[in-house]
Amino acid sequence: MSRQISRHKTAPVEDDPRTMPARRVLRRVLVANRGEIALRVIRTCRAMGIATVAVFSDADARAPHVLEADEAVRIGGSMPGESYLNVPAIIDAALRTGADAIHPGYGFLAENADFATACGNAGLVFIGPRPDAISRMGSKREARLLVAAHGVPVVPGYEGEDQSNERFVLAAREIGYPVLVKASAGGGGKGMRTVWQESDLVAALEGARREARSAFGDETLLLERLVQEPRHIEFQIFGDQWGNIIHLGERECTIQRRHQKVIEETPSVALTSDLRQRMGEAAVTVGRLLSYTGAGTVEFILDSSGEFAFLEVNTRLQVEHPVTELVTGLDLVRWQILVAEGQPLPLRQEDIHVNGHAIEARVYAEDPQNGFLPSTGRLIEWREPAGDGVRVDGGVCAGDVVAPFYDPMLAKICAWGEDRIEAIRRLEYALGQAVVFGVRNNLHFLRRILLHDVFVAGAISTTFIERYASALLDPPGDADNTVTLAALVVALVRFHATGQETRWRNNPSAPVIERYSEQRHADAHSVSVASIEVRLWPERGQRFSAVLVHGEERRSVNVLVREARDGDLVLEIDGRVSTALARQASTHDWWVRIGGSTHILRWHSPLPEPEDRERASGSLVAPMPGVVVSVLVEEGQEIHADDPLLILEAMKMEHTVRAPYDGFVEAIRYHVGEQVAASAVLLDVRSVEEDA
Repeated sequence: MSRQISRHKTAPVEDDPRTMPARRVLRRVLVANRGEIALRVIRTCRAMGIATVAVFSDADARAPHVLEADEAVRIGGSMPGESYLNVPAIIDAALRTGADAIHPGYGFLAENADFATACGNAGLVFIGPRPDAISRMGSKREARLLVAAHGVPVVPGYEGEDQSNERFVLAAREIGYPVLVKASAGGGGKGMRTVWQESDLVAALEGARREARSAFGDETLLLERLVQEPRHIEFQIFGDQWGNIIHLGERECTIQRRHQKVIEETPSVALTSDLRQRMGEAAVTVGRLLSYTGAGTVEFILDSSGEFAFLEVNTRLQVEHPVTELVTGLDLVRWQILVAEGQPLPLRQEDIHVNGHAIEARVYAEDPQNGFLPSTGRLIEWREPAGDGVRVDGGVCAGDVVAPFYDPMLAKICAWGEDRIEAIRRLEYALGQAVVFGVRNNLHFLRRILLHDVFVAGAISTTFIERYASALLDPPGDADNTVTLAALVVALVRFHATGQETRWRNNPSAPVIERYSEQRHADAHSVSVASIEVRLWPERGQRFSAVLVHGEERRSVNVLVREARDGDLVLEIDGRVSTALARQASTHDWWVRIGGSTHILRWHSPLPEPEDRERASGSLVAPMPGVVVSVLVEEGQEIHADDPLLILEAMKMEHTVRAPYDGFVEAIRYHVGEQVAASAVLLDVRSVEEDA
């Protein structure tokens, strides 16, 4: 299925013309966002004949959304507070370019009531719900109180005005552990902590407040009883200015890590027809309480007994909206624009039909084998998959820099099928065809989720990734020993690039010898885990014989290079034809894809190489680039293994650096507010053994 989204052409739902809301025709829309959602909005606007204005930060000056819009305006520095959260700069850009309206996408200012109000005050249409609905649902505390008062079930918890640690401790005792600490203004897992015992509560509160203050400018918290082994089900609702409220079915968002969604699908295998109807009615009830307009999502938690409870309302378009579009054939961004123009919803509830099954996987620049830490760097290759039923919403292209300032999602890859198994099969195959070189990513991890027996059976909960981590997070296997073939590919590319095929050789029978090591992450460093030697004998034309030595294994192969262009090769290896792709990332490092597997290889020069600068054995380094938000120790302080020492923030998430052993803090190299690079030395610690 192509990226182009089909549209139903159905008579609009109209009430009495005498009560018709004011209508206006939007001709130019400013998209106050970046990445894939900015591109997504721009493409629908173009299909509707609406001109677009993009905004960009210094880090995004040549980003795809900037190049695709009809016009683009710089709004500030790379940090979100200087640009994509800079309300005056965005409003000014809209006015200067003659925009009629602003589409906020999701994230950043999408659920900011003050921003929606500022748009209205400037004479601009805000493509989203009214500010009062955003404000009421922007506070999880007020949302819980509102829906509970109208009979919608909620999880037991505390949402009081007393925000002292002491009151939270008392509330947690009343609720019963485990509890979930949540930012009232939060979303996307920000400002959320699971607490299993009272001794950990205060630290969790402080961390959640700090993260919520940074992400949302509001440190108000609430507590909820932790529902164990739940499923996360949400309903897409839509309202118009005529008072119509409908839902477009559910989405299952249960597969999560760090409270952030990874895979979403529709319909959910957990819902019976009766349960689907009751949850849909509850979602519409919430929409009516808010007199809701535009796109919104009512989120529920579903326990193992089939009981559901309200979680929150996201007053915006969701990241996972493509799966709803794939099964309904609707363009939800188009609907948002029509509602913002004052038009009625194009369809009634009884006109909504679900066809087949759709699944979405979020492709992140992160390292699953290293605690899902974000990965930054230049994308030296990016290739999107294609095929029947496949849709890709991407926001990057080869050459882009994945910076530490924003969310690490690169793209959403979706698949539609006649049934769930076909959708799973198509999505897993599509993920296997995607190419991401230059940053660590979760492609292999996503494929393992889709093929796991428990996922295929649909017997999942929000603890799925944690429970099956050993199977999901093991490094990719190499049953066909493709790492040696990857080394062969690099040797062939280097052989042609350096002109060795025409170079005079003193001993023509001697092979060209190349040595490589495979690179994988361990903590903040890339380490060698396999050494490969390639011995290459050029023969006639593009034929070679080679010996591949990998540890105790020795393999002889005959190779015919059928095609070779800029690192893209078609090889016949012992009669088996394979495609391969190799890209040079640095002087020594190469990314290679062959046989469906991706490897990072380091070429070792035959000349002596300078030793890397040695670090003190007790140095603790930054696992990623970021900003120091808290230093929890002092120089000379005694520490114990696993004690928190320092907190870094990168890509809107916090990472705690902990003590590796008992000892003392010798030096603190960075302080609060300072930016650090990946692998920068943060602290020096001395172990107890060193003093013995």
